[in-house]
Amino acid sequence: MEVADLPLSPSQRAKLISAGYTTLSSLSALSPPHLACDLNISEYEALEILRMVASQSSKTFGGTKAIVVGAQTAWDMLHEENFITRITTSCAELDNILGGGISCKEVTEIGGVPGIGKTQLGIQLAVNVQIPVDYGGLAGKAIYVDTEGSFLPERVFQIAEACIKDMVENSHFRRKDFQTCQDKLQPNAFLENIFYFRICSYTEQVALINYLDKFISEHKDVKIVIVDSVTFHFRQDFDDLALRTRVLGGLALKLMKVAQKFSLAVVLLNQVTTKFSEGSVCLALALGDSWSHACTNRIILYWDGNERYAYIDKSPSLRSASAPYSICGQGGNQISFTLQSCPEELIDQQDITIQQLGEKDIYVNYRFNVITGNLGQLNLVLACQFEGWREEQGGSVGQGTTAMRSSAHCSNAGSPLVGVRLPTFPASV
Repeated sequence: MEVADLPLSPSQRAKLISAGYTTLSSLSALSPPHLACDLNISEYEALEILRMVASQSSKTFGGTKAIVVGAQTAWDMLHEENFITRITTSCAELDNILGGGISCKEVTEIGGVPGIGKTQLGIQLAVNVQIPVDYGGLAGKAIYVDTEGSFLPERVFQIAEACIKDMVENSHFRRKDFQTCQDKLQPNAFLENIFYFRICSYTEQVALINYLDKFISEHKDVKIVIVDSVTFHFRQDFDDLALRTRVLGGLALKLMKVAQKFSLAVVLLNQVTTKFSEGSVCLALALGDSWSHACTNRIILYWDGNERYAYIDKSPSLRSASAPYSICGQGGNQISFTLQSCPEELIDQQDITIQQLGEKDIYVNYRFNVITGNLGQLNLVLACQFEGWREEQGGSVGQGTTAMRSSAHCSNAGSPLVGVRLPTFPASV
């Protein structure tokens, strides 16, 4: 039984939940002085609350609402694992080490330094969970809990457009069915299927997590809950670390129950902090060691030179592994570069690198090696499409192998680019 269901006054329930007491079991071993200190109430009021808890507990055990509802065999659990659904990240390498994507019925923590792409990945998952079943998706809806104010509807719209484009390009439907499905896939429909909650304090965050059960019961097509980030308010509003640990433990337990009960994925985005270890200072995910045991899977995003990588730090079913990924203007892990008027078989090598110079600056380098052989001179156009911006430049290449090389510096990444210029090319090898 939950504290929210107790016949107490609203203020008493609010104080209990804010202090991290969300279930009857969390109150069972407390003394009145201890509870009075935690809730800042009189010992008499604390005693009355504990008596109410004891009364409700005896009814629960003596009546039909048993806490233990039965066992499940290991064989049944193994059979269920074959039907666990996953949500693609739109990055083939990352999906590969995750066994196909973010797993439902589990809580997955994703953490990393600022600018590494945590929010972008969260938004991508909120869009990808809506991919229709015919396209290999779950056709679900998403709940996005924003504690930092980093959720941008414009960015969601861009990623939704890219998701639709990817589905259209990879569709295997007949032309008539394909056109029907394409008419139904509109970016605004993706935005309508994301339930957004803006949270401004840790008490609101606790209250919302406790409300999720009721909300999802009324919206059973929700297949993912994203909290961006679980850390923000708990790093600012707490001086009592023991209280913080207890509140966070209650939240983690509640989210695990929600994931299991409704067969959905819970994704918690986390920040980093400095940690003193073995005489040196290093970066570690925030909220301490006790929190690191609260989630089923833990993924750490990090830089390796100029490239982003995702590392599976903890998982009961996945081996530790790393995979590269990148953030681009239209979501996913691709930036569109195409050589026009050039058969694919003539492209011997293509090299595209993306360097993140800061939170808002991206530097893109790309090169194509074109084998012209004895075909003589070819007139080629290199088209670069990024974040809704498109530019084309052309040139002629002669016989032999020629490299078309160029670069672009993009400012204010995350919105349509303005004033981006590409150097003149081609240039001989």
